[in-house]
Formats: sequence, C-alpha cells, structure tokens
Amino acid sequence: MKRDETVNGRATLLLNRAWAALWRAGGVVAVAGALTACGNSPWPDDSEKANVIRSAMTENTPRHLDPTASYWSNDTLVTYQVYEPLYGYHYLKRPFELVPKAAAAVVKPVYLDKDGNKLPDDAPADQVAESVYDVPIKKGIRFQPHPAFAKNDKGEYTYHAMKPGELGERRTPMEFEATGTRELTAEDFVYAVKRHATTRITTPIYGIFSEYVLGLKEYGALIKAEDKKLRKDLPAASLDKPFLDFRNWPLAGATAPEKHLLRLRIKGKYPQWKYWMQMTFLAPVPWEADAFYAQPGMAERGMTLDQWPVGTGPFMVTEFVKDRRITMQRNPNYRPDPYPCEGMPGDKEKGLLADCGKPTPFIDSIVATVEREGTPLRNKFRDGYYDLEIFERTDTGNSYIVEAKDSEEVRADYLKKGFDFPQSADVNSYIIGFNMLDPVIGMGDTPEQRERNRKLRQAIAIAIDWEEYSKIFPKKAGETAMSPLPQGIPGSREGTPEGVNPVTHKLEGGKVVRRSIEEARQLMVAAGYPNGRDVKTGRPLVINYDFYAVPTPERKPEIDWVVRQFAKLDIQLDVRATDNNQFQDKVRKGKHQVFWLGWNADYPDAENFMFLLYGPNSKSVSDGENTANYQNPEYDELFAQLKSLDDGPEKQAVIDKMVKILQRDAPWSFGFYPYASVAIQQWMSNSKPAILIRDHGRYLRLDADARTARLGEWNKPLWWPLALIALVLLVGLWAARRTLRKRERMNARGEVLA
Repeated sequence: MKRDETVNGRATLLLNRAWAALWRAGGVVAVAGALTACGNSPWPDDSEKANVIRSAMTENTPRHLDPTASYWSNDTLVTYQVYEPLYGYHYLKRPFELVPKAAAAVVKPVYLDKDGNKLPDDAPADQVAESVYDVPIKKGIRFQPHPAFAKNDKGEYTYHAMKPGELGERRTPMEFEATGTRELTAEDFVYAVKRHATTRITTPIYGIFSEYVLGLKEYGALIKAEDKKLRKDLPAASLDKPFLDFRNWPLAGATAPEKHLLRLRIKGKYPQWKYWMQMTFLAPVPWEADAFYAQPGMAERGMTLDQWPVGTGPFMVTEFVKDRRITMQRNPNYRPDPYPCEGMPGDKEKGLLADCGKPTPFIDSIVATVEREGTPLRNKFRDGYYDLEIFERTDTGNSYIVEAKDSEEVRADYLKKGFDFPQSADVNSYIIGFNMLDPVIGMGDTPEQRERNRKLRQAIAIAIDWEEYSKIFPKKAGETAMSPLPQGIPGSREGTPEGVNPVTHKLEGGKVVRRSIEEARQLMVAAGYPNGRDVKTGRPLVINYDFYAVPTPERKPEIDWVVRQFAKLDIQLDVRATDNNQFQDKVRKGKHQVFWLGWNADYPDAENFMFLLYGPNSKSVSDGENTANYQNPEYDELFAQLKSLDDGPEKQAVIDKMVKILQRDAPWSFGFYPYASVAIQQWMSNSKPAILIRDHGRYLRLDADARTARLGEWNKPLWWPLALIALVLLVGLWAARRTLRKRERMNARGEVLA
C-alpha cells in the first residue's frame, strides 16, 4: 500500500469519526436540551398546577395507622387527616380550647357517689365514685367509600365472606369494584373503646384506659379468653385470624343508649379524660372494617387498618407504597366543615381569618414521599418541590434560620424566595433515658445497689451538656430542661429559680450553671466506677446506646456527640442505631439500656408528661409509654393524686414533689425543649403550627398558580453548558477537517505539495 493512500485513509477515518462523534453528541445535546427545557422536577409533568400538597416522610412509612395502635408522631401525617375523634382543638385559639369534632358538643361530666347519687360539679375527688360523659354524636356524618361497606341487591355485604381465590390479584382496597358507606353512630365509638382490650395488635393506651373506663380491665381478660378460643386450631404465627367481633360482648364503661348518644363511664374523678377524647384512640372504628380485613389473605398483602385506615375525616388513603409514598385524597363523603372565624390578636393581620366560614378542606390531595437523606430533602424544599417539608413536624424551619444567619448569600436567597420561619415555644421535649430494668444502670435489686446506680445516673446526667448541644447543633437547638414539664404546661417551673434541677445545675451569681465534670466524677467513684472501671472487677464500664433512627451522615455527628458526653466519665458507649420500627420492638422487649427519645404533648396538662414515668405504664411490662420502665411507689402515689386534681395550688404542690423525686432518681437526662419553626412555602396559607394541632390538613390552602410561577423562576434551565458542549464539538470538527486537508496535500515522502 502506498504511503499517501495510507495517510489519506487514516485522515478520512479520523474525519468520519469526528462526524460520528458530532452526530452522537448532537443527540446528547438534543436530549439534554429537552430535559433542561422540561426542568428538573422530581414529580410528574404539570403536577405543580394541581391542588395537591407535597411533603416528605423521613426514612420510612408509618408503622401503625390503626387508631387503636398508633401513638407515634410520624403516624399523625395520616391518622389525624383520616380519622375524627370526638373532640379537637380550636385551630387558632391559644391557650388550646377543646371544640366538638364528631361530637355535637363538648360536655361536662356528671359526678356520682358510690350509691349513684349525683354530686355537684366541684365535688372533691374522694367523694366521686364515677364520672359519666353523655356525648351527643353529630348526625349525618358518613364514612369514606370503602369495600367493607359494599352491599349487593339483597342487602348482604359483598366482600365479607369471600371464598378462597376470590381475592384474586388485589393488593389494595382501592382495587375492589364496589364500595359503600354508612352513617356514623355512637356504636362505632363503643366498638373503638372495646378494641383497646384486644391482644392482636399493639395497644399502648390499654393500661391507662383500663384504669378508668369502667369494666375495661375485666373486659380485657374476657377478650383474651375469647380470642384464644377463636385461634385454638391456628398456628401461632398465622397472619390470618378469625374476626374478633367486639359487638358480642358488652362493656359497662362504653354504651350507646341512643343511636347518636355515646355514654362513657369513668372511674372516680379524672379531669384529663376530656383531652383523651380529642385523640385518635377514641376515633370511631366501624366493625365492618375489622370484619373485612380479617379475611384470609388480607394481612399477607398488607390489607389491614395499619396501612388502609377507614375513617370519616376530610381525607382518605388512596395509595400506600411501603417505605416509598402515601397519597391521601379528599373524602367525597366529608361534610362541609367551616373554617374558624375567631382567633388570637394578630391572626387577622396575618391572613389567618380570610377563609372564615368557608367549607374545608381546601386541598384535593396530600402526597408524602419517603426521604432517607436530609440533604436531598432540604434541596427539594429550597427549590420549591416540597410545599411543607415534613407534614407533622414543627421544628423543620430551625435549620433554615441557622443557614440564613451563617451566610449573607443564603439569607439574600431566602429573602428573595419569601422564606419566613418564625420561631416560637411549643410543648415537646427530647431526652436521654435509662432503662430502669437494666441491672447496671437501672433501679437495682438491693438498697445499696439502688443507691450506686442512682449516683451513676446522676453523674451521667451532669456530664451530658445540653447547653453545649444547642450551641453545636443550632438547627436543633432549644432550652435546657430541668424537669419533664416544658413551659406552657400548667405546673411547670421552667425558667424560674425554683425550677432549677439541683442534681445537674446550681445558681451562681443569679445565673444557672451546669455542675462540673469533677462533681460527676466524684459520683462515679461513689457508684463504684472510678475512672470508668468497675471497682470490683477492674473492667471498663460499657453501656449500650439505642437510637431510633439509622446513623445517616446527617445524624452521625449527634450520635458521636452523645458518645463524647459519656467519654467524659470514661464510659464506653456502644451505639446500636436502628430504624424506628426496630427500636420500638427492642424497647417493648426491654432489650435497651440508654436511649434517645422525644415526646410531643398529647394535651396541655402536666399529667400527659408525668405519666411517661408512671410505673404501671411501663413499656416493657405493660406496653405503655414509660420507656424508662421507671417505678417508684412514692411517685406513683402522687401521680394517682395528680390525675384527679384541677389546676391550682394543690395540684402545683403535688407536681413539685413529683419533679423533686425525678430529679433525685434521674431516670432521664431531661434534655431540652426544642424551638418550634415550620418550613412551609410562601404559596401555602392558613398555617399556624402547634404540636397539639395534628389535623391541620383540612385548614391549609394552596395557591397552585403562585407555586407554578415560583418554580419557573427558581428552576430556570441553564443553557450555557449546552452551548459549551456545542463549541467544543465544533472546535474538534474544525481541527479534524484541517488535519485531513493537510494530509491530502502531502506526497509519499511526507512533503507538503503546493
């Protein structure tokens, strides 16, 4: 082969390759251009124009949507939008005011003595044998459409007696052809109260309710026996369980004298009972739902009340993709429920009364998507793709406040986008607790061991520097707690000299300061662990730390901070972080030592915080909410008094005694009360966040046109990268063409011809 032919062939090949590269790159440019033109939205096209709120769930979908079992903050995204308890809180008024929801009125109890005689409203607690609540139920309320209510032409339930194979490929209730509904009656509330006695699901409030609802404790024993009969021929691990029909067994404490009249009989005087009636534990449960979901094959496919609730509220679950997404749509059977016309000073100026009297809900749908990492979650909110960062959280705005303070550029961007995250106090707390059943850090078996373990807990409580935590993690900052009671709860002495915890803090020159680490080390010596080693064996003290979330990069610094607090006392901390569901299983079995936990008030009363350390409410013993499994007879006796007292000097004295006991025994390191601030977009209106207000979905309004416009402004396509790619390709093509021409003019000896 001649040299010039070889050279020309190679040059042609080079040019062909250049053209091919340009052709392929042109396709890339075209595709990139199309994608850029469409924007970078993670949601379907044009979804921003729909009347739909998009929010996030952290890490996984809620575990319990069954109102009898649900007692975790994450669940309230769904439960308080789908279910309607008897009462609720006025959306705008502060202090919180009870208002009727499914009930026609908020009623006062009738007090009876031991002979059944009526007592005056101010009767002392020791004279009251029974409190009777006659609650009228609103007429005309209807349940959401659901196959559990579907009937055929003969009036028989269509799907209550399905034969093997009839379930087919269905995996959700939304796949059934027929649906039905019916009117809410008082019997649905009676059924809901009875369900707390079941042994089939988690019932976190049964222990408390059985102390008050007349006959519920005995009813629990009866149901346990009846359930055993029903399941006698079934394997213990069987997911299919015959329908446990609570209508078959009466309960003295919950009856329906009339179709729309609920009678609840409560032992003694218990002023806090009215607050329980605003929680989903007393939301109505139709027996038809239990019967429908009890059929063979349902549980295996996730068709249970834990994933597919059945309620009368403004929304209904229409999509549940485990650990990915939940969609709720407007309940077509929901009655017109007017937006409030009264509020607090300043509410009108903020626009919170603009929708006075208009029927709610204003939103057609709520979509919540699981986000496992904090950075992409916050980026989507900043870009406008989440309207409300996390639906049920009231502290998400804090991180943006800190970011704006740390950077003028960020602050300018947030101001331009109209971000406004006002901070306020709320009634919740975070703590580090100790499992009092644990032999090392718990109560102890002997008086000597109890005292040593108490000193160990006190030393740790001093070492955990919550003031430092708020400085290091300002996005999650709050006020250092001295007791279980945050400000805003009647009886709290937080922020006063009387409220200072003498175990962990002291007053110096009028200022509250944390006790020194030297004092904590002295307590370690008294506890039998000088320099973090067992004085008897010489072995280092190793303690397990259970955290209710996986150790993502965002959380690892906080977990490491806790490890460092214990290291101040030479205690080795073994971190056992899990997801929330695994954590809940662990603490129910008592397989924990030290744990992190948060608590949001269920109602504005000291009892709702002090019951978290009430002995009979122990998590690992009775599946209550006392995760520390703390038991102290003196404290429990005072708690029994607290429950029957109205706010006033007598109740304050009891609270003060209880707090002193807890400060001394240190079952918790009391932690901090976080600042509240919600991350919500400017196109959302009617937002007035509060931990006690969980049903805010019905009140929120969305301006979809404003959202569409802002998304277009905030996420404009960047065209310069495409222009740069095109320029690079053109330069490459020019270079290849120039090389080809040069080679064409060369002879066999490589000389360039004229």
